[in-house]
Amino acid sequence: MSVRNAILGLLANRPRHGYELHDAFEAMVGGEQNWDIKPAQVYTTLSRLEKKGLVIEDGIEQAGGPEKHIYTVTAAGLTELQEWFAQPVLSDRRRDEFFLKLMLSLTIPDADPRRLIYVQRAGLYKELHTLTAQRSQVDPQTELAYLLLMDQAIMHLEADLRWLEMVEARLDEICRQPVPEPSERPRGRPPKGES
Repeated sequence: MSVRNAILGLLANRPRHGYELHDAFEAMVGGEQNWDIKPAQVYTTLSRLEKKGLVIEDGIEQAGGPEKHIYTVTAAGLTELQEWFAQPVLSDRRRDEFFLKLMLSLTIPDADPRRLIYVQRAGLYKELHTLTAQRSQVDPQTELAYLLLMDQAIMHLEADLRWLEMVEARLDEICRQPVPEPSERPRGRPPKGES
């Protein structure tokens, strides 16, 4: 959803062709290392937006190369963009791959939950080091928005590290508790007359 709305926003700024949209998106998010979007995804998204009447082809540009289809946002596209701006962005932090690995490690005899925590912590520290080094290269006079994005990513990593410390401190207690199991369900079809 966010790539689609980002394309609407970039077209609301000015009409563009697909590769311009790709490059503008990457520039806005600080490069492909932060959010890798392929040109094919941009063109597929443009096609879907056009079918829904949210963008239209506004011309063709050809300057010594292949034709470049220029798109612009429609009134319906601007309305959808404004609706997106009016909604909060919520993420489901409960769908966490590490948590799933940790829970499974509690049920498998040869798995080592403490080792899992150690490996996760090392990975987070490595990522934190990389982001901190990238952040130090950012010029706050010309890239303040990107600097704030980097700060957000760093703060999320720091929170994940604090959470790991809490899990490690309570791991013995967690290991003593039963692993969640699904409720028993009756097998087979219910008898006639029951629902």
